[in-house]
Amino acid sequence: MTKERKKELQDLCLKFRNDLIDILYSIQTGHPGGSLSCTEIVTTLYFDKMNIDPKNPKKEGRDRFIMSKGHACPMLYLNLAEKGFFPKEDLKTLRQVDSHLQGHPCAHKTPGVELSTGPLGMGLSAGVGMALSEKLKKTGATTYVLLGDGEIQEGGIWEAAMTASKYKTDNLIAILDYNGVQLDGTLEEIMPMGDVEAKFKSFDWNVLSCDGHDVESISDAIDKAKESKGKPTIIIAKTEKGKGVSFMEGKNIWHGKPISEEDYKAAKAELGGER
Repeated sequence: MTKERKKELQDLCLKFRNDLIDILYSIQTGHPGGSLSCTEIVTTLYFDKMNIDPKNPKKEGRDRFIMSKGHACPMLYLNLAEKGFFPKEDLKTLRQVDSHLQGHPCAHKTPGVELSTGPLGMGLSAGVGMALSEKLKKTGATTYVLLGDGEIQEGGIWEAAMTASKYKTDNLIAILDYNGVQLDGTLEEIMPMGDVEAKFKSFDWNVLSCDGHDVESISDAIDKAKESKGKPTIIIAKTEKGKGVSFMEGKNIWHGKPISEEDYKAAKAELGGER
């Protein structure tokens, strides 16, 4: 990745962080913490890696992205709007009655959304199915699934992990948003997952790691994942919940807390978004 391209992606991530805070403050609902932690991951996928066409969202052979941690969909919507899947003005309707931008992604209403997600633990299973379908059709497409680290406490994740390795879905890349914090506390407090890398290796996955807030590190990890043959890959992306806003970072209360006027001004000042 060139320095110029890296700077472009970093600037786009900063824009998305500012826009996210603006939107969630204006509607007084939504999930800031998990959306901020996956900013670089989602942005790198949409603007550096995925083969998609906003003018033809259902084209055959496209890459697919599943936001399994569906509560972080504001960051998905920001990327989709920026890519041109729907007008940016629609972002103001997030989580409102009759809006196609619901509080969790809806594949029936929102262009560019591949799977409706909300109940955690389901996205990886669907991703395995999509990847298998593309392998049978020999399209060369890649399926990406973004997992939350609280989500991998769900049993369905590990059933999907077994299935993915059995059928050698090497066109499946899962990315773990590993921020260590979930709704009610830290992972260690709620349900310690131990050595996550060793767990996935024991399920016969190719396991990589990266800095989840460095677009170049994410991009390089995806490139390495695509070199893997005969195994699915998981990229363990080390992140921080609420990244970019100091008083939100690492705090479980910001999983879904409304943003007050005072907090809004402080967040915007930190992000350099005051104009």
